[in-house]
Amino acid sequence: MFDFVRTHTRLLQFLLVLLVFPSFVFFGVQGYSRFTEGGNATVAEVDGHAITQAQWDAAHQQQAERLRQQMPGVDAKLLDSPQFKRETLDQLVRERVLMSAAEKQHLAVNDERLQRLFVTDPQYAFLRNPDNSINTQMLAAQGMSSAQFAERLRRDLTLRQVLAGITETAPAMPAAGKLALDALLQQRQVQLQRFNAADYAARVTPTDAELKAHYDANQARFKAPEQAVIEYVVLNAEALQQDVNVSEEDLRKYYDENAARYTSAEQRRASHILIASDKDQPAAERAKAKAKAEALLAELRKNPASFADVAKKESQDPGSAQKGGDLDFFARGAMVKPFEDAAFAMKPGEISNVVETDFGYHIIRLDAVRGGEKKPFEAVRGEIEAEVRKQLAQSRYTEAAEQFTNTVYEQPDSLQPVIDKLKLKKQTATVQRTPAPGAAGALASAKLLEAVFSNDVLRNKRNTEAVEIGANQLVSARVVEYRPERVRPFEEVQLQVRERVVAEQSLALARKDGQARLAQLKEGGDAAAASLPAPVTVSRAERGDLAPAALDAVMRADASKLPALLGVDVPQGFVVARLIKVEAPNAQSPALAALQGQYPQAWASAEGRAYYETLKKRFDVKIKAPAVAAVPAESAASEISR
Repeated sequence: MFDFVRTHTRLLQFLLVLLVFPSFVFFGVQGYSRFTEGGNATVAEVDGHAITQAQWDAAHQQQAERLRQQMPGVDAKLLDSPQFKRETLDQLVRERVLMSAAEKQHLAVNDERLQRLFVTDPQYAFLRNPDNSINTQMLAAQGMSSAQFAERLRRDLTLRQVLAGITETAPAMPAAGKLALDALLQQRQVQLQRFNAADYAARVTPTDAELKAHYDANQARFKAPEQAVIEYVVLNAEALQQDVNVSEEDLRKYYDENAARYTSAEQRRASHILIASDKDQPAAERAKAKAKAEALLAELRKNPASFADVAKKESQDPGSAQKGGDLDFFARGAMVKPFEDAAFAMKPGEISNVVETDFGYHIIRLDAVRGGEKKPFEAVRGEIEAEVRKQLAQSRYTEAAEQFTNTVYEQPDSLQPVIDKLKLKKQTATVQRTPAPGAAGALASAKLLEAVFSNDVLRNKRNTEAVEIGANQLVSARVVEYRPERVRPFEEVQLQVRERVVAEQSLALARKDGQARLAQLKEGGDAAAASLPAPVTVSRAERGDLAPAALDAVMRADASKLPALLGVDVPQGFVVARLIKVEAPNAQSPALAALQGQYPQAWASAEGRAYYETLKKRFDVKIKAPAVAAVPAESAASEISR
């Protein structure tokens, strides 16, 4: 898994960027509380509020599904990586922090701001009808009612306000921007000589005494973690589908009973002329607007062919007026009800009477009708069979789940009874208290591992209770062998000890030679430098293959007197650098001009991140989940330069 993540670092960084500070309307710890049980392991705390493992798992699952929809070709291994999953926890923490801050600051959002956000924010465009009302069908696909959406949208805007006071008022001083960009784009020519520890490994031959001394001084590094060898069984509805028998009669019956599902939704194409009049306007104003609509309708009755021209001239719907009033095709649920009722009661070519809605008065012309055809049975037979199998398996699963739960509890000394009763497969694994990197299925469930390492299961070798690890998936396990944490004997880890000692001694030799070479260059001047490699050009934006520590030293070196010599310890050994030239950025460079335009936004973003870090300390954020290896990050300079 880690090799895979390293190979795909750039893509993983991109996926994590998609998660950075998203809207919380379709994401958030509150949304998961309804689906999770109490008593679950706490993975984080914010201001005394717990975030549980189950909430984290649900958040990860939803975020992964969201990205699969946005990027259908994305590799599942990336979405299941520890780094990606940890980012979802960070987002849950962030929401909880901002919620606490909003409560302390008594922030609130009125209905007018809520409506304005919905109408103007691009991320909600897919939920907007042409008249800016909510598309209830699309909303239902997100699993929300209109009331739930409004509540979450209000919360989203409230949370935005917490940081907006900082990010929208952060002063990006031009002088500071110039200094930052000069430092970012300044180029330096430097000669480099590297002393790599790996090149010295063949010269290192540690003695047995040195190996044993290193082992004795670093025993904490050679501990074997607490482990348990377990047997476990999994019951899931998907596996039960294989044993379900479905008759042709069952399929035909399902097809007939669900005819609407296999009938394409009827859509209608209409054009309209809108005389706008808000529902809250005085009655006199509404009457005036209606009278104008009635007058236009009278003209159209005399000359129906002029509809498009009248719409362009008179309609007050900016989205459709210039298209002759054309609204394109729409299905039921896409328009406000009075408009929909009128449109779906008309025949093609017909012009309606004046239709009143909350937005004003409409004259509708129905232009075309499509859809409403039922797919033939043969065309959907495979789909129907899969669905019927799924439903029958679900029914069997419900019954089997009860048997599974009762059996592992009532006969706790073995899994064999439940294996025999439900024809399940016994599996074995060696596990620790937390899921291993790359673990999948039951072994990735923190809830199961918590049960495995409970006192009753661990000491008495009893079955765990039936643990739900996903939709329609139950698992139970028992401990076959318990292995407490221990220091592994020297003989068992001797090769690892040798690798560490060789690495340390090789590094020491590399740095010793590097320091000697640096001293030689300082004494010998230009003559001693003649054997150095050809110079290379580096900058904070383009470091090439230079180690970050070495680049930082080169860019910080005093350039008042050149050439300048410096030596830098790096993880791989030692770098000797001879700085020979400094080039200021080209003031006419298009890249510089572009970055100057981006600097205020970058500054505001940095201010927002700094304020958020302050809030994390204020609200006592505690992360209890194990740390994971970070995705290699670009430097702050390269973030600005992108």
